[in-house]
Amino acid sequence: MPKQTASRSRSVRGSRTGRPIMALLDLLGRRWSLRILWELRDGALTSRGLRTACDEASPTVLQARLGELREAGFVELGDGGGYSLTALGRELCATFMPLHRFAERWRDKSDA
Repeated sequence: MPKQTASRSRSVRGSRTGRPIMALLDLLGRRWSLRILWELRDGALTSRGLRTACDEASPTVLQARLGELREAGFVELGDGGGYSLTALGRELCATFMPLHRFAERWRDKSDA
């Protein structure tokens, strides 16, 4: 199978190759992105509640990440001012659960 070149592929933010997985990993690899998604998995949080849940992360960085996650379609701002996961955000978090369970087993094994 021939290698797809950047000029023949659709551009995706965060990836010059147009590969969506690279753009997703770029977004999720940014400081606080995964933590924000994780903290919102059980329900909506206000900016202040989210900042507290994220160990007092810088408000500037937190707002930047929320903006990126909103633009990507994973997080939305509700009428009451709280942030929550979109359906796509919930689907993304669900994909992390097997990795989360593996990490807990790995930790338990490492502690033994």
